Amino acid sequence: MAMQPFTDNYADNSTEAGFQFTFFCDACHEGYKTQFIESNTYKKGKLFKGLGRAISFGASLVGQNHLGYDVERGSNMLSERFHGMSPEWHKEHDGAFELAQNEAKGHFTRCPRCKHWVCENDWNEQEGLCVEDAPRLSTEVAAAKAEKMVQDIRDKAAKTEIFTGEIESKQTVCPQCGKPAGEGKFCNNCGASLDMRECPRCGAKNSGASRFCGECGAKIN
Repeated sequence: MAMQPFTDNYADNSTEAGFQFTFFCDACHEGYKTQFIESNTYKKGKLFKGLGRAISFGASLVGQNHLGYDVERGSNMLSERFHGMSPEWHKEHDGAFELAQNEAKGHFTRCPRCKHWVCENDWNEQEGLCVEDAPRLSTEVAAAKAEKMVQDIRDKAAKTEIFTGEIESKQTVCPQCGKPAGEGKFCNNCGASLDMRECPRCGAKNSGASRFCGECGAKIN
């Protein structure tokens, strides 16, 4: 007899030693694993019917965390995995699955609009719908504020001038001939010295050939 799950989005983690199931949220796909139920058949050593054959259950998944999983196909997979098990073990398995569903239902809510089973994190209790159909207002407001803040920062950064200083082109003029003198100690045109002398009275800079300060008229020694 095929098991009838309340949601197709589940995994059967049962082994020969006992039974356990994981049910997944249809929205975020996070899973809730039910409590492990030990098999009495396994403890009594009556695991296989007749001679049977040993099979490895491992951690094979039935639901494979896939929405809309075909129940009939899942039942066929279960039959293959559990082939050779005793009727007593199968009866235990069915009973454990019913208990697991009752346990898991307490952690999921079915959305009346999209019919998905969602966990507490994806359920909007105030609106009575899942967050995909009715997003939480506070969450959307916070997200919108954050997006606006980031956009404002980017807009301001795009308008900001990285260099705010003034660029001046300075050129030394020979005090003797009045032409550009170059960057050496002597004028490139007339050979006059370009050494600057400081006025002892006002501190202004004057050419090396100046005898009087061009600012205050004081004599320069």
